[in-house]
Formats: sequence, C-alpha cells, structure tokens
Amino acid sequence: MNDDDVRAKVVAIIRSIAPEVEEGELTSSRPLRDQVDLDSMDWLKVIIGVHEKLHVDIPEADYGKLRTLDDWVAYLRAKLA
Repeated sequence: MNDDDVRAKVVAIIRSIAPEVEEGELTSSRPLRDQVDLDSMDWLKVIIGVHEKLHVDIPEADYGKLRTLDDWVAYLRAKLA
C-alpha cells in the first residue's frame, strides 16, 4: 500500500465520522483536529476505524504521534510494511 492509498483510507475513515469533510480541503501538515471539528470521542472513532479497516493496533501511547495526516501516513506505512 503506497502513501496515497494510506492517505485515502484515513480520509475515508474521517469522512465516515465527519461527512462534511472534503479531502481537498485537508492540509497534510496541519493538525487534523484543528481542521476538522472532531471531539475526543470522534477522534477515538477514527483510531478504532483505522484499526478495523487496516488491522493496525495503535497503542494509547502512540495517540499523541498522530496529529497530522502526514503523521498518520508515516505511522501506518511503518506498521503496514
């Protein structure tokens, strides 16, 4: 799975929780929670969605590493490699 595929999957998961989000409006290097109105429960749903769709376990200790879309892509690429 390449970076574009990973990015598309993460965006699809976010859109399943916040359907008003347009992929083209997301800036890869800006914190997602600043761009998308996600409360802590919604953010947890994103993490659970990634786990369910991509079968990647994300320990709670890593949650803080996943701020931007770039962070998600790099993290997941490493886990999926």
